[in-house]
Amino acid sequence: MSRLQINNLSKSFGGLSAVLNFDFNVGKQELVGLIGPNGAGKTTVFNLITGVYKPDQGTICLEDKDITGLHPYDICKKGIARTFQNIRLFNDLTVLDNVKVALHTDVPYSLTTAVLRLPTFFKGEEQISRQALDYLKIFDLDKKKDEIASNLPYGEQRRLEIARALATRPSLLILDEPAAGMNPNETQELMKLINWIKEEFHLSILLIEHDMSLVMGVCERIYVLDYGQIIAEGTPQEIRNNKRVIEAYLGEEVE
Repeated sequence: MSRLQINNLSKSFGGLSAVLNFDFNVGKQELVGLIGPNGAGKTTVFNLITGVYKPDQGTICLEDKDITGLHPYDICKKGIARTFQNIRLFNDLTVLDNVKVALHTDVPYSLTTAVLRLPTFFKGEEQISRQALDYLKIFDLDKKKDEIASNLPYGEQRRLEIARALATRPSLLILDEPAAGMNPNETQELMKLINWIKEEFHLSILLIEHDMSLVMGVCERIYVLDYGQIIAEGTPQEIRNNKRVIEAYLGEEVE
């Protein structure tokens, strides 16, 4: 059974098709890449899956349950978490508080308890802080828990964003260009981390990335999108040798 199944998905803006008749699936605990030239529609697909946009047609199912058109917060509750191409942290909050925000559904006290500052509130806050710290330890950020998020180096901000996404306990993690702005050594470490996350948390992962060394190194299957339509799907080796894919990237016919 697929963890994510998309059928006949389409979205237009001002009469121009950003995504057209898009069919796609991600299996349980599978790591799938979605690649394509700039403007191919990759981020639009992510925004459709996560409820930022509503599709003009088609269905999106998670664990065989239709989530098409749900609000982003409802889709997050269903089990999909994402990171963004441009990092979106709560820049004025601490590293720890950024992760605690993602644990809001686990709050073990009522609003009244919080307002009155009853003992249950403080116990609950301590519990959530411990949980958030556990996620920070995974990404070697626990020693910086009290730093303001915007003061972290770029690579650590990326890791914090992934930690926050994991704290929502998703079954599907969507990573939008996680290696953007990273040097080759950081990218190599990220590859190891992505594989470890998939195995440790029993996740399915959907990845958009322009760094082909990362895509080819971690993905089990790859879809190629061009002008909003899938032009190829297969293993990294099959995609690497696909003439139509080469043509889409180079912009010329390959003999």
